Amino acid sequence: MDILRLKYVFFLMLSIVVSPFVFADNHGKKEPVSYHKEIVPILKRSCQGCHHPGDPNGDFIVTSFEELKRGGKAGEAIIAEKPDESLLIELISGDPPAMPQNQDPLTADEIDLFRRWILEGAKDDTPDTEEMTDGNYPVYTVPPVVSAMAYSVDGSMLVVSGVSEVLLYDTQNFELKARLVGKARRITSIVYTKDGKTLGVAGGNPAQFGEVQLWDTATNKLIKSIRSTFDTIYGLSFSPDNSRVAFGSSDKTVRVLSISDEKELVKFDNHGDWVFGTVFSTDGSHFVSGSRDTALKLVEVDTGSFVDDVNSSNKNYGEINAIARHPNADQVLSVGEDRIPRLYRMFRQRRRDVGNTDFNLIRAYEAQSGSIDSVAFSSDGSKFAVGSSNGEVRIYSVSDGKRLLSMQGDTESVFAVAFHPNGKQLAAGGFDGKVRVFDTTSGEIVKVFVSVPIKTTASEEVTLVVTGMT
Repeated sequence: MDILRLKYVFFLMLSIVVSPFVFADNHGKKEPVSYHKEIVPILKRSCQGCHHPGDPNGDFIVTSFEELKRGGKAGEAIIAEKPDESLLIELISGDPPAMPQNQDPLTADEIDLFRRWILEGAKDDTPDTEEMTDGNYPVYTVPPVVSAMAYSVDGSMLVVSGVSEVLLYDTQNFELKARLVGKARRITSIVYTKDGKTLGVAGGNPAQFGEVQLWDTATNKLIKSIRSTFDTIYGLSFSPDNSRVAFGSSDKTVRVLSISDEKELVKFDNHGDWVFGTVFSTDGSHFVSGSRDTALKLVEVDTGSFVDDVNSSNKNYGEINAIARHPNADQVLSVGEDRIPRLYRMFRQRRRDVGNTDFNLIRAYEAQSGSIDSVAFSSDGSKFAVGSSNGEVRIYSVSDGKRLLSMQGDTESVFAVAFHPNGKQLAAGGFDGKVRVFDTTSGEIVKVFVSVPIKTTASEEVTLVVTGMT
């Protein structure tokens, strides 16, 4: 009998230890709600469409913890440990709920998550972003896609995109000299001001924010970081006097911001798709934007007024992937899906033709063998280069359209091309993560290097030594 009793007690204790139900509720206690893992995904799905920096409905922004807690015109949104006094709970749980608008309401379980999170103190458990200090850089085991590049104004540096950073290489030996780390994970544009004193870097975190970083080129210190929109931004450009920046976005808008006070001067929303490029006119009075909707649009900066469609409205040339302005003229070069580079006047010189004439077109150049993903002018405006989806890079004479060189710039797509200021070198980068520098006279490769430092494992290091590749 004692043995049976002992067996019973043993199996009872064993069932308690291994019971999944005991583990699940931890004696009735639930794990604290995670803002980063549980609340943010709901905000992204149901709230950020109406409450982001570019269009804050009710002056309420939910793309960051600080803005969410601050609330909007109606007052403070969250009072820690007091969900019944928190405006956010009232907005999402009313009958009917005021938020989200024009979408399905949050489920009872989702509302309960918000309630519990606030009751537990509304804590922000977002992982800390690493500080921008020496040695605290992204680590790569494979090279990322090269999405943007630029030479410094004096030609001493070549700046290459990484993940959450840009890397500066000297142009003599192509040695890595500096790494500038920002908040934006995806880098889409790298541009210098005309005087070379400021480096502009643009990109963002998809479905979170767009960012413009301004770096002091003398010290490699961040001057300021400007956030705008709730998604990645593209096609950064500086006004000629360096007082303003323009950029496009996947929210189909173009924005112009004042650099000094970060004020939004223009929000142009006349495009029907993502905007990949912006360029200012030579006097800074207008800008042209290029979009996946196939349109090039001319806009007056001071008023934000739409002026003209630069390209023909009755021709479907396909998505525009990139644009570049002639260094010395109000001319814009457009490239994209239909494989043909087209050079346009920014301002029309004759009346619009009702027929099929592309009235601002100066020249249509040779069709490439793949869609065109990148374009750049030489600093004197005599040549331009294009990079295509088949990995090819070609250089053309602007004036007569003659093809000057054809080179293999990648194993796949070329997403970035940049001329050295002296015009003697062209850098190209793309899908395979390598940077190839070409001689623009002969087309020969001057240098090939991986865009970022690669961390190798011990076994890989041994292999490299054995094969003589070190």
